[in-house]
Amino acid sequence: MTIENWQRGFVLHRKAYSETSLLVDLFTEETGRLSVIAKGARAKRSAWKGVLQPFTPLLLRWSGKGGLKTLTKAEPASIALPLQQTALFSGFYVNELLCRVVEQETPNPLLFQYYLQCLTQLASTEKEVEPILRTFEFQLLKILGYGVDFEHCAGSGLPVDEEMTYSYREEKGFIASMIKDNQTFYGRDLLAFQQLMFNSPEVLQAAKRFTRLALKPYLGSKPLKSRELFTQHILHLK
Repeated sequence: MTIENWQRGFVLHRKAYSETSLLVDLFTEETGRLSVIAKGARAKRSAWKGVLQPFTPLLLRWSGKGGLKTLTKAEPASIALPLQQTALFSGFYVNELLCRVVEQETPNPLLFQYYLQCLTQLASTEKEVEPILRTFEFQLLKILGYGVDFEHCAGSGLPVDEEMTYSYREEKGFIASMIKDNQTFYGRDLLAFQQLMFNSPEVLQAAKRFTRLALKPYLGSKPLKSRELFTQHILHLK
């Protein structure tokens, strides 16, 4: 099948393929995530040499059948989003999340908009990346079909009380509990999650703990390379 129209998209990941080509993971507005071969992209005179880079908005066309397509056109739609330092590592983390948890060729224009919004916000901030990342993670979980109710106790059905503590149960939700451990959250945190309001250090910490729990079944046991790179970067700065 040949794609007749241009699609907006981004490079999520790329690696060498044969002597002169690249194997590229793309995330596009209409088709979703897909893998393409960019033939000759590593050649010295390739027009794609500086184009197929992460965080550059692209216009794309490809052709072929099966799981691996052939890239036929790639042009920058605008200049690359200026992600630097912590924001840059955060962008790599978001890209790796999409590569790991989003199925191939599953159209999701809404997730594409969330992704574009996330990158744009990362590009315009210097330090405050955590609220941006937590918002994207919660949006991604919702897209993946994660349907936990943050406003009601899964055990009793009663509205969540701000001052009570609730224990997270995978695929069930939050149940009132007096036991405090890594899976326990205050009701006020859950209500903030529902509104995507990450405006305090305590809520941000709880949100990060929750998204790691919720994303674990999708990510499996294999560690995220982007987290390892960021940790090495921090250690190097010290």
